[in-house]
Amino acid sequence: MNHKDLRQSPPASLFKQLLAMLYDSLLIISILFLATAILLPFNQGEAVGGLFYNLYLLIVIYIFYSWFWRKSGQTLGMKVWKILIIDDYGYNPSWPISFLRLISATFPPAVFLAVNNYFGLIQTNRSIAMVSGLVFLLGYLLRLLRPYTLHDRISQTHVVDVSAVKPQPQVDAEEE
Repeated sequence: MNHKDLRQSPPASLFKQLLAMLYDSLLIISILFLATAILLPFNQGEAVGGLFYNLYLLIVIYIFYSWFWRKSGQTLGMKVWKILIIDDYGYNPSWPISFLRLISATFPPAVFLAVNNYFGLIQTNRSIAMVSGLVFLLGYLLRLLRPYTLHDRISQTHVVDVSAVKPQPQVDAEEE
């Protein structure tokens, strides 16, 4: 597929995007277990926690998404559902664009969690998780009204459906 074909591809449906996120979340959970297991020997086998640990896990998640997006434009979940992330020019997102996309997708719930932690607005863990999830979904609510999410707009990326795109036949230089 060339970049012009990708730029003209239809936007991926919200349903496909959410299913790809579900697939990826299962993979990320296992990767985070492994990343935690790597730290255990350095902590005498005790539970790991704190700011360093949270930043470490965020970096692991950033590397996961950015590496897949930079390499092929698709995570494994996106590949299953035949959706692809591209920048405005039809190319795979760069490392900084991937970072911007991840930050803009996760910033609203992070702000909510920080404000709640400081002011103690909601006391139960279940309620905190539900409200944080709703805040996260706010970025996707825009997707119901327009073809792209809030973090797509901020990072100038698009999630497109490539299931209908037919690859162009490659022409050898010798045949011309």
